[in-house]
Amino acid sequence: MITVLFFAKYREQLGLGRMSLELTSATTVSELKKRLVEQGGDDWAAVLFADNTLCAVNQTIAAPADAISDGDEVAFYPPVTGG
Repeated sequence: MITVLFFAKYREQLGLGRMSLELTSATTVSELKKRLVEQGGDDWAAVLFADNTLCAVNQTIAAPADAISDGDEVAFYPPVTGG
């Protein structure tokens, strides 16, 4: 089981801040995104495949090819700006 988190405007767009997901096999960030879009549809694709969507696995920035293991926490969030 993994925990998937959505932050800021993504939480609002999807109407969901957290979900648990069972992993049946080894997967990558890219494969997880595809799986979520298959289940959620166009709204999810707009969030997960936006050019500026960031992803972290266990609070470390992750690339699309990075592995996700059982027990991991995966977070999707928009870029942060400040001043």
